[in-house]
Order: sequence, then C-alpha cells, then structure tokens
Amino acid sequence: MFTHAESRPRTQGDLGRTFGNVAGEVRRLDWILVLAVLALGMLGALLVWAATLPGDGGDPLDSTHHLTRHLVHLVTGFVVCLVIASVDYRTIRAYTPLIYLFTLVSLVLVLTPLGAVVNGSRGWLVVGGFQFQPSELMKVGLIMVLATLLGEPRDGETKPMTRDVLFCLLVLVTPLMLVVLQPDLGTALVLGAIFLGVLTLSGAPVMWVMGMLACGAVVALCVWWFELLEPYQMQRVATLMSPAADPQGAGYNSAQALIAVGSGGFDGTGLFQGEQTHGRFVPEQHTDFIFTVAGEELGFVGAMAIIALTALILWRVLRIGLKCDLPYPRLVCVGVATWFGFQSFINIGMCLGLMPVTGIPLPFVSYGGTALLANMFALGLVLGIHARNRGFE
Repeated sequence: MFTHAESRPRTQGDLGRTFGNVAGEVRRLDWILVLAVLALGMLGALLVWAATLPGDGGDPLDSTHHLTRHLVHLVTGFVVCLVIASVDYRTIRAYTPLIYLFTLVSLVLVLTPLGAVVNGSRGWLVVGGFQFQPSELMKVGLIMVLATLLGEPRDGETKPMTRDVLFCLLVLVTPLMLVVLQPDLGTALVLGAIFLGVLTLSGAPVMWVMGMLACGAVVALCVWWFELLEPYQMQRVATLMSPAADPQGAGYNSAQALIAVGSGGFDGTGLFQGEQTHGRFVPEQHTDFIFTVAGEELGFVGAMAIIALTALILWRVLRIGLKCDLPYPRLVCVGVATWFGFQSFINIGMCLGLMPVTGIPLPFVSYGGTALLANMFALGLVLGIHARNRGFE
C-alpha cells in the first residue's frame, strides 16, 4: 500500500510527463506551415466578409452572417487539424478503407433524393438538416488510398508494379464517374491531378505515367470533338479561347472577374470599397471568385499575398515529403501538395481569364465548411507526418 506522501510525487511526475509529451508534440509541429495557413485563413475571412456585405453603402456591421459561419468553420477545422496531427499517421492509415468507402457511399447517395442541387450540380448531401459535399472528402480519401497502394510495395518489390497501378485506376475511376454524373468537372480534374501527381512520384513504371498523360490528352480531345460536355461547359471553354466573343453571355463571368481584378491597381480600392464587389457584378464572389475581391479591394499587394502564402504552404508540405524516409508518408505529402497547388492554380487562373470557369474553391480562402474541413484534415495528416518523422529530429 502506498501512503499519501508516497503517491503524491508519482502523481506529479505523471502530470509532468503528460505536459511534457503535449509540449513535445506542439514543438514538433511545423509552425511556419501552421502560421501560413492561419494567415491565409484569416485573410480569407476578411475577403468573405467584404464579398457578402450589403451594397449601396450598407453598414459593414449589418451583415456578419457569412463571416461568423466562416470563422466557425475555420476554428472547427483547425481543431480537427490539431486532433489529426496528434494521432500517429500509421493509426489513421489503418482506417483508410473505411474513410474511402464512407466517401464513396456518400457520393452514391448524392445522386439519390438525399442529394441537393446547388448551382446546377447535385453535389451536396443533406442529412438531418446538415449538408456537406462528399466530393471534397473524397480528395482526402483518394490520397490516403493511393499512398497506401503505391507506397507499400509487396514483399520482394521495391516499387509499385503494373497490378498496383491497375488497382489504383479502379480506385480512381469509380469516384471520378460519380463526380462527373453530378456534374462537377472541376472536382473531377482535381481528382485526376491528384492521381497523376502521386503516380508520377511513386516510382511506378514510366510507361504508365506517360500512358496516363496520353490518355488524358486523347479523352480531352474526344470530349471536345464529340461535344460530350454540357452546353454551358462547352461555352466556357470556347470563351477561354476567345474571351471577347460573348462578354454579355458565356463570357460575362470571366469579363467581370478581369474588370474587378484590374480595377484594384497596385494597392486596391480599400477593404469594403470595391465597386465591382458591392455591385454584385461578379457571381459567387465569396466562394469561387473570391480572388477577385482581393484583386479589387487589396490590389496587386493583396493578390500577391495570397499567392505568396499559398506558395509557402506548398513548399513546406513538399519539404516535409522530401525528408520522409518511408514512401507512404512521402506520397501523402505529394498528394496534398498536388491537390492544393492544382486547385489554387485553376481557381486563380479562372479569375485572371487563364483557365475556364469551374466551380472549385480557393483552398483555405473561399467560403465553404466541407472544403475547409477537408483542407484542414489533410493539413493535419501532413503535420502528423512531420512530427513523427526522424528526418526532422
């Protein structure tokens, strides 16, 4: 039996070790990456607020609904990020099949009466008064499955073989077809980019990488030649080739986005002072076209701040991946970097008239709970890998 005096030092020691472990976990986080994401998220909150204010000189304090919800999403997402980062990534890897199957079943349910149509796309699942977008969660699930299949060669093998690539193709094609049926071409392109990025750096046979590129080019050509896209999607691609052809029709969104970005000049018109933004000339400005708010109200300085923070995030994620001594965590980082990088390029390029208009958000900036939570989940995976990789000790 221990006396009170004997048990007290042991309890204090246990508490000390617990706090020491927590402090150690905190110290092992990549704080440059964390601060870059938080800075981008807070900048996004300001832009969401500016984009959703009432026009005609309304009081900024009269409309904080979207801002409040965005901040709730941001805080919730950051908590999710820290929780995921605190768990050993190998433990989370064990649940990869369940995560993938959950998102796959959710994508199927979207096409049932449980799915909701938003902006012409049946991409939302409504359950018990809550709605979420399964295609955003599929980006995380796909990365985890691909990293598992391509990052863990069988006994006696040092790199993925043809059968591994074929199985990965099956894993990709199933959700890809479900997303196309919504239809959501933008998310389909992101899923394809993730697959190609992970495959390229997995050590898979080069013929497969080249074959995927060639197949992608052939499919794109066939889709265009046989007009397999929806009419509005065909018009968007045509507008990209000739932006001035229909400024009041199919090219309206692109034309107004360019006007908004260009009107900001070097330092912008000032926060809450953008005429294009408050005149509602650009649609979906708090989500898909949020970069135009930065271009108009914060100018070249604000736009470059978003690009610089995004580049910093990509560099830190790739840096973590390059220092990994195992293929699985390295491929997770590659997949996350490909996701964030490709989606940012498409979104910003769309606002600058360099890419066709697609409905994909700007990571960590655009309004949207599911997208932000998925981004933060992926960030938590990367931070957890950084905390437990011996290359960073």
